[in-house]
Amino acid sequence: MPPYTPPERQKGGVLASAAAYVRVSTPEQSEALQRAAIDRAAAVRGDIDLAWFGETRSGRSWVRPELDRLRAAVFRGEFRRVYVWRLDRLTRRGVRDTLEVVEALKQAKCQLISVTEGFDFAGAMGDLLVSMLGFAAQMEIDAQMDRQTAARARLESEGRSWGRPPLESALREKIRALRAEGRSIRSISMAVKVPRSTVFGVLKS
Repeated sequence: MPPYTPPERQKGGVLASAAAYVRVSTPEQSEALQRAAIDRAAAVRGDIDLAWFGETRSGRSWVRPELDRLRAAVFRGEFRRVYVWRLDRLTRRGVRDTLEVVEALKQAKCQLISVTEGFDFAGAMGDLLVSMLGFAAQMEIDAQMDRQTAARARLESEGRSWGRPPLESALREKIRALRAEGRSIRSISMAVKVPRSTVFGVLKS
């Protein structure tokens, strides 16, 4: 999919009034299903020439440059509607992040439409849907905290400490030795099979 061209550089100065965001998780997946459903829904509302933003990334990835570019364009007032196939296409890390995107679009006076779910975040119904998302987001936070509290209590009852166990001194020395050889943090992480944050912590200490 070609990248979106800002309005000042569009041929003939024509500005699309609506945009669509599509996302697939792997290169093997196709955007065709999402695009076809969005095209049909947009045509019903009179939106024919959509500006398309698409990327191939996992829903759990924080890095979403095309979504960020779309949001920036919305805040510049370039679009009055944004179409998505389903709300989970906007998700970065669960309901809370979906809610953040939805509220940002509403604040920019941009209508968000989820075509397969039939969600239209306009007017009173939009406010109700946002409230429902907010409730679900809070439940997600509460459930996560409950799981952490239960896990911590179980470990403490077994006489074990909360958090990652300390690294053995031999492993720490190996990390430092690999760094001294000029290896990158990513390379060291893969070699010793520990997270990069752990490698960074050892080298910083």
